[in-house]
Amino acid sequence: MSFVDPNQFIITRKRKKYKFALFHNSPLCFEFDEWIEREVDCLEIGAGTGLFRVELATRHPEKTFLAIDVKGDRLQKGAKIAEEKGLENVFFVRARADQIDQLLRPNSLGPIWVTFSDPFPRKHSAGRRLTHPNFLKKYSSLLKSDGSLLIKHDDHDFFCWSLEQLVAEKWQIKELSFDLHESALSDEYKIMTTYEQRWFGEGKTINFVKTTYR
Repeated sequence: MSFVDPNQFIITRKRKKYKFALFHNSPLCFEFDEWIEREVDCLEIGAGTGLFRVELATRHPEKTFLAIDVKGDRLQKGAKIAEEKGLENVFFVRARADQIDQLLRPNSLGPIWVTFSDPFPRKHSAGRRLTHPNFLKKYSSLLKSDGSLLIKHDDHDFFCWSLEQLVAEKWQIKELSFDLHESALSDEYKIMTTYEQRWFGEGKTINFVKTTYR
């Protein structure tokens, strides 16, 4: 049996506490119950490190971006970079996906991004998938009349299942690719999330769809 140094677990916990401290000390980061409602143009759900939002916020200073994830120690990475860049148009909230309609007003969003969400492959967990009809209803209630839902994912089976839900719920598919980075679609769609960099580096193709409800 190989030796495992118990001190490494202490270090890991300290690092996590340090990351949470960075999250709580950042003026761009909020817990769910600390969020003060404001105008938001674009939302990303399950944003991870939030680097995708930071890049879009850098390119579009005229818009306001919100990234949510359940793990604040991940979000702080994007927040730290946003602070270093002097950005004031991107915010990070530690919240669950089912809380989004408590964070934002109805019919207030342009795009909603769902990027590389947990596919929950077991059938009995289908209700937890972020493209389940229960979530699609929340998204439709938050979008403006010209708003759109954009999804990126590396899991082909999950992506195809998501397309089935969209069609069944009367969403209209506007743009679709089963290999985003080899497509002629907008370069902004191809800005990589942290997970996307990993999957793309492993040779996986990235699936993408842009869809509207109205």
